[in-house]
Amino acid sequence: MSESSRLYGEAQRVLVGGVNSPVRAAIKPYPFFVKEGKGPYLFTVDGYRLIDYVLGYGPLILGHSPEPVVKQVMEHLGKGWLYGAPTEVEVALAKKIVVHFPSIKKVRFVNSGGEAVSAAIRLARGYTKRRKILKFEGCYHGAIDYVLVKAGSAAAHFGTPSSAGVPEDVAKLTLVAKYNDLDSVEGIMRNEGNDVAAIIVEPVMANYGVIPPREGFLKGLREIADKYGALLILDEVVTGYRLGLGGAQRYYGVSADITTLGKIIGGGFPVGAVGARDEIMELLSPKGPVFNAGTFNGHPISMVAGLATIEVLETTNAYDIAINASRRLAEGLNDILSRLGIDHVINWVPTMLQVFFTRGEVIDHETASKSNAKQYLKLHEELLKRGIFIAPSQFEAVFTSSSHTTEIIEETLRHMEDAAKVLKQV
Repeated sequence: MSESSRLYGEAQRVLVGGVNSPVRAAIKPYPFFVKEGKGPYLFTVDGYRLIDYVLGYGPLILGHSPEPVVKQVMEHLGKGWLYGAPTEVEVALAKKIVVHFPSIKKVRFVNSGGEAVSAAIRLARGYTKRRKILKFEGCYHGAIDYVLVKAGSAAAHFGTPSSAGVPEDVAKLTLVAKYNDLDSVEGIMRNEGNDVAAIIVEPVMANYGVIPPREGFLKGLREIADKYGALLILDEVVTGYRLGLGGAQRYYGVSADITTLGKIIGGGFPVGAVGARDEIMELLSPKGPVFNAGTFNGHPISMVAGLATIEVLETTNAYDIAINASRRLAEGLNDILSRLGIDHVINWVPTMLQVFFTRGEVIDHETASKSNAKQYLKLHEELLKRGIFIAPSQFEAVFTSSSHTTEIIEETLRHMEDAAKVLKQV
């Protein structure tokens, strides 16, 4: 019996399903347990080394345990790690975000992307005095009631895009449109727009694979939101600082009313943030009537790690390495699958990609759902045997980091070619 198998048996006795997040149980016959991570690698308790393209589902854009972040975190740990009072580092991190995201003038730090979304929706409702929100089928915004309706990520992987325990009266306040389809948005807003507080969207669908916005889609949402007096919430928990210092907003040239951030701004430590212009943000307590609080908001270690990460992104060629790695990986995998005659589509944005085993474009929930998920899971399985870790779900992303050098990518592609040959049998 392997050590991971033994630990999984123990975990199943004390943890629901043996895990603390559902997608971790998707690795068959049982999840591997991690001993440590360094650079592009994970090292398991069974003695295996894996090249990691999951990267904590996105936050580790510098790879595992990058020295500048470790140094800053270790220095701060010696000073304590929770005070229940403000720290200078949370101000410094907020100032970075305000500089990089012109739509943000003030920030509230919370503890997860889901918390940030919850605060953003409450803020939008408080600002507009309206009840409803509009989201998109397949977009995932965290495990919170208002947006756990036709969601992506693990909810889609396990066939439960709507969760038990979400009251019908709550779900009725969430309207669902089709991603990359402005007509579907306009149709809903024409009928419901006077009661829609916000349109919330992942600017890149990162939780249903990787599905970029079509030309004009995000700007069209901006125009529709303005037309009906709703706020536009861009959920950049994944894309913020991954597509560049200004996230998807700078990359696609669109401005949000409210932005949610997470992942990279904590350097892999738990964090979330909501940001907007002054008149919206100052509705939050203690300035205004929209309540938000948390003992761990602005947690010093998360702030230190996030600040150290962003400073590396600002001052080095980390983005160039991570972007080139993702581009080469996408191009190389496309070449392999094309030569083998395997139907596929690869969607790419900087530092992110995903392969869908299907014909035609993948532009929304419907077209992504036509992908051969069995082939994808077989690819995951075969790559894992060869020391490559991609997400065990079609509806996640392949991420690269600045630790994924040319040599690492070429090694990965050699294994991908061997793994892909097995797919013809599926």
